[in-house]
Amino acid sequence: MDHLSPGIPPPPGPAGRSAAPLDEVDRAIIRELQADGRLSMRALAERVSVSRSNAYTRVERLVAEGVVTGFTARLDPVRAGLGTAAYVLVNIEQNSWRTVSARLREVPCVEHLAFVGGDVDLVMLVRTPDNASLRDVVLSRVHAVEGVRSTRTWLIFDEPPPSG
Repeated sequence: MDHLSPGIPPPPGPAGRSAAPLDEVDRAIIRELQADGRLSMRALAERVSVSRSNAYTRVERLVAEGVVTGFTARLDPVRAGLGTAAYVLVNIEQNSWRTVSARLREVPCVEHLAFVGGDVDLVMLVRTPDNASLRDVVLSRVHAVEGVRSTRTWLIFDEPPPSG
């Protein structure tokens, strides 16, 4: 019987596991770290009401299991000199997705790249200093990648600041 049939759970074990089991304390730790990745273990433990050693052990486990993949700084793109932003929708030759993906990830100013289902194959978030730079990225860099068939660019006029 097909395990992908509606109403039938996937087989147990690693192949069917999509995420590590997280309890409410783990989720609270993740929320706090997303809001401020520079929290000390003492402050984190106080905010989620566990001991410092428990907080430290849980964070180490979340990192080891790949739930937490890194700690980073959030930037204000305009203040960082990247005031022009656009979603670039990309259609590619169907059998070239691995090489196209690798090449597009090397293009400067591509902040995020995702394969999607629907009318397009990829959606990229591109941030540049100005419209001329955006034009250069899309027409000179993205279109130069072998396997890219076409693009559509949606200019972002305004976006809310990240929460947290």
